[in-house]
Amino acid sequence: MLSSRERVRLALEHKEPDCVPIDLGATTVTGMHVDTVYRLRQALDLDSPGTPVKVIEPFQMLGEIKPDLLSALAIDTALINGTGTAFGFPLEGWKEWKTFGGSPVLVPGGFNTQSESNGDLLTYPQGDRSAPASGRMPQGGFYFDVIVRQEPFNEADLRVEDNLEEFSVISDQEMEHYRRSAEELYTQTDKALVLNLGALSLGNISRIPGPGLKCPKGIRDIEEWYISLGTRREHIYKIFERQTEINMVNLQKIYSVVGNRAMVAYLTGTDFGAQNGPFVAPQTYRNLFLPFHKQVNDWVHRNTTWKTFIHCCGSVWALLDDFIAAGFDVLNPVQCSAAHMNPFDLKKKFGSRITFWGGGVDTQSTLPFGSCQEVRSEVRERIRAFGPGGGFVFNAVHNVQALVPVENVLAMYRTAREYGKYPLRLDSAA
Repeated sequence: MLSSRERVRLALEHKEPDCVPIDLGATTVTGMHVDTVYRLRQALDLDSPGTPVKVIEPFQMLGEIKPDLLSALAIDTALINGTGTAFGFPLEGWKEWKTFGGSPVLVPGGFNTQSESNGDLLTYPQGDRSAPASGRMPQGGFYFDVIVRQEPFNEADLRVEDNLEEFSVISDQEMEHYRRSAEELYTQTDKALVLNLGALSLGNISRIPGPGLKCPKGIRDIEEWYISLGTRREHIYKIFERQTEINMVNLQKIYSVVGNRAMVAYLTGTDFGAQNGPFVAPQTYRNLFLPFHKQVNDWVHRNTTWKTFIHCCGSVWALLDDFIAAGFDVLNPVQCSAAHMNPFDLKKKFGSRITFWGGGVDTQSTLPFGSCQEVRSEVRERIRAFGPGGGFVFNAVHNVQALVPVENVLAMYRTAREYGKYPLRLDSAA
């Protein structure tokens, strides 16, 4: 039997290992809501009732995937993550909290919320309640929506620096965290390590409003930002140019301490696709994003053994050739329910040039609302589509959400491991 590390390496090389590798929680877009992590751990008898689960990503309320859960589900990957959060406070100073779903959790010390009269919860940049709130969780909700706090501006007063305030050169303390995490995971596990650098994304719309900034300046309104891709293209290009300069410095610094212990680098989570097609024209991607994506990918491929990972939801068939031209090795989440995203067609046209990481089961309908049998059937279909010849790492389409039946979650992972053994059983009735 291969080690998890070797299994993922072969899949990324478009070779068939002993079985399809499985990911859970190796990035902040392939994880699981903390409510579901809590219920899953209880179902697997990994904890006594009431044992809290850490929230390692407060924006999406993702739960920590600990080694015992990785082992119980036969997961092949592990996360190397930084210490920061989208709301600008660090992952430290843990304290008890309870979700609207009733799960006992641990949240960072900077996770300071305030209830509104309607029951909504507000959260604050850098945990500072004296600043305007930057996130809202609706009463009974599961994660935060970013609050837009756009300051009025005059066209002549726009400065590139204002949209760069949250980007800076990585500190020595953060570098030491990356070094220690990579060394511990590499020496103490056989998992394929994924370096989570999604915060380097250019134009990631969850970051544009500046949820970690007390007084964000520049173009911070979501609608205004997308308009600016067409009307202020030169200004946006300069923002990306400066951000990429910072990103390149940080990549080199992180590589100096992590080295090739990491196998994959998650570089960008900027979405370009909606349900029915791209909401950014391919030419806009080529003009504004591709040159900088290629610069980063070229450096990674010249200087490391990392494979580079792009997360982009929705219908992105029309952009896939451009993603490949930009140098990305891995596509996630592979939203097969979107238009033009048939899994067999994707594999046939692009499968020799990019690894599909995700697509394993639909998290909008099948996983939360289907029967166990429907989950198993869809998992088998996706393995039949994406598995032949390697180039496939199994994961659900994006994070597993709250309220998903635990039975469906278990059916997904168990079917993936059972049915994903090579040589694959490609008959539709299997």
